[in-house]
Amino acid sequence: MHQEQKNGLDTTIEAGMTAAHTIQAAVKIGKSISATTKGAAVGGPLGMVAGTILANSRHIGKIIAGIITLLMLPVLFILMLPGLVFGGFSSAASSADPNSPILNSETAVAENMNNITFSLNAIFTEALEDVIARINADFVVSGADHMEINNPYASEAVYNINLFISYYCAAKDTDFASISLTDMEHMLRQNKSHLYSFNRTREEHESSDFDPDTGETITTIEIWMIYTIVYNGESYFADTIFQLSDKQKELANNYAQNLSLFMGDGMLQYTEWTGNSLPSYGDISFSDGVTSVVYFNQMDERYANKAYGTDSIGGYGCGPTSMAIVVSSLTKNVVDPIQMAEWSYKNGYWCAGSGSYHSLIPAAAKAWGLPVSGCTVSEPQRILDALADGKLVVALMAKGHFTNGGHFIVLRGVKDGKIMVADPGSYQRSEKLWDFSIILNEASRRAGAGGPFWIIG
Repeated sequence: MHQEQKNGLDTTIEAGMTAAHTIQAAVKIGKSISATTKGAAVGGPLGMVAGTILANSRHIGKIIAGIITLLMLPVLFILMLPGLVFGGFSSAASSADPNSPILNSETAVAENMNNITFSLNAIFTEALEDVIARINADFVVSGADHMEINNPYASEAVYNINLFISYYCAAKDTDFASISLTDMEHMLRQNKSHLYSFNRTREEHESSDFDPDTGETITTIEIWMIYTIVYNGESYFADTIFQLSDKQKELANNYAQNLSLFMGDGMLQYTEWTGNSLPSYGDISFSDGVTSVVYFNQMDERYANKAYGTDSIGGYGCGPTSMAIVVSSLTKNVVDPIQMAEWSYKNGYWCAGSGSYHSLIPAAAKAWGLPVSGCTVSEPQRILDALADGKLVVALMAKGHFTNGGHFIVLRGVKDGKIMVADPGSYQRSEKLWDFSIILNEASRRAGAGGPFWIIG
């Protein structure tokens, strides 16, 4: 009995000691550690490191004391990272990088994220095919003459990968051992018909044909069915498929935010906003570049407390505010953050509790008739040339000078060899000149929809 107890305890403490090596990775989060501990107090492993502890619950007191001594606050952050990304916690390393603890290995984590992204993209493609098949079936029995399909997701699927991962892990609850990419694929594929739905409207179109034999113009009425594909959103899956409790959803949302911080992927766009709006800036424009730029601030009292979905523009509206800046500067239309947030929400680009899907940027540009092209960090000259030509560039920034998580800003020109910006979260940052190296180094490395830069104009 004594030997059995010793072996069990030794095994668990060894796992805890292995986790101690992850402290190097935890250092990446810096000051954000204290902010991320809010989710740890809720409890429940949901596929996290805590699974190792719970599997040996009779030693929990000694183990927790030992791990907290080793890691202090960083352990709270590590406990809150979805195990799917890190290949589970039953082993210390990944085959992609066997010489490093998995939380320290960018190679291993990136491989896992790439595999997850590839799998989800395949399932979303199948789900689009499924909803189009349902639309075709509906049209057959509609009695209409023609149909039109509006598909906002034809070029790229819209979803927040961190939320899907976290909701899936939450759905497994304490069954952390069964968490795997294969299992998540199976669960999503079984329910792919829930990813997209469609709306339809019936329209009557008048058609005129000239009959050369009779010399008469014949007018007919054609019935059209107009279908619009709608992404139901991660929240729908959380409620309907994963059937998460409110506590599970709250914790999963915290996991998704913390995962975004850990990855530095810009998936979560959140401005440190306390709820106190700033006095109105009035009508401001920057005229020191090739293009005069209309400026909006998301925390302006005119916009901050206005709705962005069920969130606020002040906290989560950097995406629509950036596009309000771009559209108002490059077209004859003045579109304020409230109008752009409403458009984003109605067209499916708002992501609950996470800001905006990255595809908002090219979609909004196209909707207002503006040319747009994606650009990566490996194409700096394209960005500089575009700014020199008077174009604007929306950039998705990860943790650094502009944000602790993710944040959209507008690059508006070049002056004295440095970059001028219009930051919807800070007028003060908008007045400064920025080294281009800072912009490139802090741009999101996991931006979707062609980012992290979008050249517009």
